[in-house]
Amino acid sequence: MKKILVTGSAGFIGSNLVLRLLKEGFQGLPVSIVGLDNLNNYYDPSLKEYRLSVILSASEESKSEYKFVKGDLADKPLIDKLFAEEKFDIVVNLAAQAGVRYSIENPDAYIQSNMIGFYNILEACRHNPVDHLVYASSSSVYGGNKKVPFSVEDRVDNPVSLYAATKKSNELFAHCYSKLYDIPTTGLRFFTVYGPAGRPDMAYFGFTNKLLKGQTIQIYNYGNCLRDFTYVDDIVEGIVRVMGKAPDRKKGEDGLPIPPYKVYNIGGGQPENLLDFVQILQEELLRAGVLPKDYDFEAHKELVPMQPGDVPTTYADATALERDFGFTPKITLREGLRKFAQWYKDYYA
Repeated sequence: MKKILVTGSAGFIGSNLVLRLLKEGFQGLPVSIVGLDNLNNYYDPSLKEYRLSVILSASEESKSEYKFVKGDLADKPLIDKLFAEEKFDIVVNLAAQAGVRYSIENPDAYIQSNMIGFYNILEACRHNPVDHLVYASSSSVYGGNKKVPFSVEDRVDNPVSLYAATKKSNELFAHCYSKLYDIPTTGLRFFTVYGPAGRPDMAYFGFTNKLLKGQTIQIYNYGNCLRDFTYVDDIVEGIVRVMGKAPDRKKGEDGLPIPPYKVYNIGGGQPENLLDFVQILQEELLRAGVLPKDYDFEAHKELVPMQPGDVPTTYADATALERDFGFTPKITLREGLRKFAQWYKDYYA
């Protein structure tokens, strides 16, 4: 039975990955999953507790095993002990301090979690060899790149937020460890992930909360932003496919390892204008009964300038993912927001 570590397992993407593995196993076989999360209060911890309760319920019905460990990536003794005891085959590092704007006010959290935490994971993989380390990068590494769609071949040397800089650093760290210690690593640049039980700091969730309270939602760059929204099930499908196909270990002409290192975009490939996104969101909130039929949306919308650390466009070129894994995200924005609106109605009702 393969043993898989999922860090950030009470987070949005991590919890959905664990649920998928509990439901379907991995490559057709049951697995042993260890979930690590520090359950911090960056956003409402009760949402993380809810996700954990769904996981625990699913684990009771599953042929796979699940164990939760409350702990922090920055706690090196804990990480080292966990790796030494569990002997992981695959590590999926999704734990990180997320959020672009929060990084402007709270840089320490990003250095601790995204830099020191990721270094601890790499060191643990070095001393307790794994078949594959898959880790979350971000579309934010593209910064203010003007060329679209964003390709993994593009230069990404001009981050516009500390969050983006830490994610680019993760890719550099991984390349270094792949080269020096022959650790197969794959980084995944996620594009604007959304869905049920997501992060309340994301636009679709935050907008819904504010509209329900009768507050005004602010639409940045006067609505002239494009976002490549990617539904969480598509992200998880991409992760699962990548987990099972580690970059090949090879030797170069000098006899030293050619880094078994890859990076892929996972994005919808269909950027949506923010105003269109808001229009679809409000239609689905009405449909689900989250808001009353006579709700005056126009009175609760404000167009405002661009915010520091934000970028006008995200747009994924995911052809490499399709080429190597035969997968492209498929779930439309309306379909995804419909599922979110229904979950929101059920959860908060």
